[in-house]
Amino acid sequence: MIEVGHFIGGKRVPGQSGRSQDIMQPMDGSVRGQVALASKEELRAAVENAKAAQIGWAATNPQRRVRVLMKFLDLVHAEYDELAETLAREHGKTIADAKGDIQRGLEVVEVCIGAPHLMKGEFTDGAGPGIDVYSMRQPLGVVAGITPFNFPAMIPLWKIAPALAAGNAFILKPSERDPSVPMRLAELFIEAGLPAGVLNVVNGDKEVVDAILDDPDIHAIGFVGSTPIAQYIYSRATANGKRAQCFGGAKNHMIIMPDADMDQTVDALIGAGYGSAGERCMAISVAVPVGKETADRLLEKLIPRVESLKVGPSTDSSADFGPVVTKDALERIKCYVDIGVKEGAKLVVDGRDFSLQGYENGYYMGGCLFDDVKPDMRIYKEEIFGPVLSVVRATNYEDALSLANDHEMGNGVAIFTRDGDAARDFASRVQVGMVGINVPIPVPIAYYTFGGWKASSFGDLNQHGADAFRFYTKTKTVTSRWPSGVKDGAEFVIPTMN
Repeated sequence: MIEVGHFIGGKRVPGQSGRSQDIMQPMDGSVRGQVALASKEELRAAVENAKAAQIGWAATNPQRRVRVLMKFLDLVHAEYDELAETLAREHGKTIADAKGDIQRGLEVVEVCIGAPHLMKGEFTDGAGPGIDVYSMRQPLGVVAGITPFNFPAMIPLWKIAPALAAGNAFILKPSERDPSVPMRLAELFIEAGLPAGVLNVVNGDKEVVDAILDDPDIHAIGFVGSTPIAQYIYSRATANGKRAQCFGGAKNHMIIMPDADMDQTVDALIGAGYGSAGERCMAISVAVPVGKETADRLLEKLIPRVESLKVGPSTDSSADFGPVVTKDALERIKCYVDIGVKEGAKLVVDGRDFSLQGYENGYYMGGCLFDDVKPDMRIYKEEIFGPVLSVVRATNYEDALSLANDHEMGNGVAIFTRDGDAARDFASRVQVGMVGINVPIPVPIAYYTFGGWKASSFGDLNQHGADAFRFYTKTKTVTSRWPSGVKDGAEFVIPTMN
C-alpha cells in the first residue's frame, strides 16, 4: 500500500487534514493506496513556499531556467518504463498508451527549451525624437494548474513547463485518482536543479480547488476537465481577478465522405474512438458517413472490428484498451448506453456485459457501437467519455458540416476524403478549434497551440505553443528618453509622435 501526501517546499510531506481517499487499481478493482486530501491551510503553506521561491527563480536568466528543463528530460527518460507502469496501474490505460501520455508531455517541455527566444520582447529605436520604446515579458508570480485523471503526465507537463520556463512558481492540483506520477515528476524537477518551493503539488478535492480559486496570491489558473466544472472554475477565478484558461468537454465528429478510403477510415475510427477506453477529450465519439451507401459500407467493415476489440489489463501488451478509471465511471457509461437504447438508437455492438476472467472486479467494458443516432438524443448531445461510438447518418456534405457546427462543443473534428477541395472547404467553414484532414485525433504538435471552441473552452489563450508564454507572462512596455540638455518646458496635452 502506498501513501501519497503532498509535495511542498521541495520535498514530500504527509497530509495534515485527516482526510484521505483510496487510490484504486482499475484493472482488478484493488486498493493501491491512499492519497491525502489537502486543507486550505496546506494549500496556503504551498503558496507561501512558492511566493518565497519565485523571486529568485524569476531573477534567474531564461537560459539557466531551461537548463533545468533539459536535465529534467534526461531524468524522465531514465525512468520512462517505471513511470509508464505506475501511470497505467492507477489510470487503467495500457502501458503503451501511458508511454504516449508521458511523451506528449515531454514534447511540450522540449519546446519550452526555446523560452529565451519565446520570452523576447520588442524594441523600436527612434520611435520619436530621442525616444526609444521597448517591451518585455515578465512572469506573473505564483500560478496554478488543476489537471484531470485521463492524462496524469501530459497535461500537468503542458501547464508546468511553460510556467516554469517563464519564471513563475507553480502549484499543481492533479487528479486524486492517479496522483503518483505527478508527485514523481515534481521530485524529478528538483533533482534536475529546480529550487525548492518553485513547484509544489497539493492533492485534494473540491475544498482545495476552491482554496486555489480564492487565494489572493495565485494569479493565473489553468484547468482541463468537464465543461460544467470548466465553466465554474473560469467564472470563480475571473471573478477573483485571476487570469484563467479552462478547457472542457468534447463531442468530436469524424465526417466520412463517399470517396474516403474505407479501410483507412475504419482503422482511424477504431483507434480514435476506442483507444484509452474512449477517455480522451480528443476521442472521436461521432462518425458521420455522408450518404446511405457510405454508411452501409462503413458499418459493414466497422462492426466486426468493434466486435474483435481486445480489452485487457493495463499490463497486457496485446490489449487494445484497458479498464475505465473507476467503478462509478463504468456505471455511468453503461447508463448512457441504456439511455441510447431507450431513445431508439440501434445498438449494433453491445459491450456492457464484458467480463475478463481473473479480473472480474476490474472496471471493464467492451466496445459499444450505435447506428441511426439522431441529433436530439442525449447520447449525441452529451459527452459519454467511454468506449462508445455513435454513427449519425448525413444525407449530404452540408448536413454533415452542420452537425459539427451546430453542436455546443467544438473541441476537435476530422474529415476523411480524397477530395482536396472538400477538405479545404471543410477546414475553412467548420466551427471547431482543432481540425484533422485524414487525421483522426488532430492534437497539434507542441509548438502549435491546443484548444477548442464554444463550450469546450473558456478563456482567450490556448495551451502550449506561443499562447502558453502569453498566458504565463505579462507585457510591460517602456518608453525611454535620455535628455540631451535641451528643456522643452511643461506639456499639458497627451504625448504624440508629431
